[in-house]
Amino acid sequence: MQHFELKGQTRQVGNKAVIKAFRREGLVPCNLYGNGIENVLFTVSAKELSLLTNTPKSFIVDLNLDGKNYTAILHELQWHPVTDECLHVDFLAVDEKKPISIDVPIVISGHAIGVQQGGKFYQNARAIRISGLMSNLLDEVNVDITKLGLDKRIKAGDIKLDNLTVASDKDMIICGVKTTRNVSADAVAEGESAE
Repeated sequence: MQHFELKGQTRQVGNKAVIKAFRREGLVPCNLYGNGIENVLFTVSAKELSLLTNTPKSFIVDLNLDGKNYTAILHELQWHPVTDECLHVDFLAVDEKKPISIDVPIVISGHAIGVQQGGKFYQNARAIRISGLMSNLLDEVNVDITKLGLDKRIKAGDIKLDNLTVASDKDMIICGVKTTRNVSADAVAEGESAE
C-alpha cells in the first residue's frame, strides 16, 4: 500500500477560540491515538491534508510531528456542512505486526455477459473495507465482472483476497446487472412466438 508523508506540529488542548485561530491560519486540528500510545494533539496544513483527503485512494500515513515519526491511517474526518473544508481529523496509530482495517477503492474490470445480453450495469459501492497486515494491504481491490449475467450481483462476501479478510458486511452489494424493459419485452415476445 502507498505511503503518504505528512508533517505537523504538536499542540496543547485548546478552547474554541484557539481552534478557530488555527483554522484561520490554514491549519487543521488533528488527534492521533491507538496502538498503545498516548493521545497526541497536533495541527497540519489544510493544503497538505487536502492531498490526502481529496482522493479516492487509501494511504498509510507517515506522520512527522516535531521530529517524532508515527505510522497511522485516517480514521475519522469532520467536514464543514457548507464550505466542505476539513474541520478536524482523527488518525489511528498502526503497527506493522498487527492487522489493520482500511477502506480501499474498488476497480471494476471486464465486460459483463449480462450487459451484452441487453442488461444495465450498476455499481453500489466505490470502496470496500479490508483487514490484514500492513505488508499485505492492497492499493485497490479489482472486481472482475466478466461472468456477471442478467439479474446477478457481486457481494462483498464473494470477494476473495490472498492474506486479507474482507471486513465489509458480507451482504453489501458491490455491483450487478439488472434486466431492462427491452430485455423483458424481448423475452415475452420470444415466449409468445414459441407458442
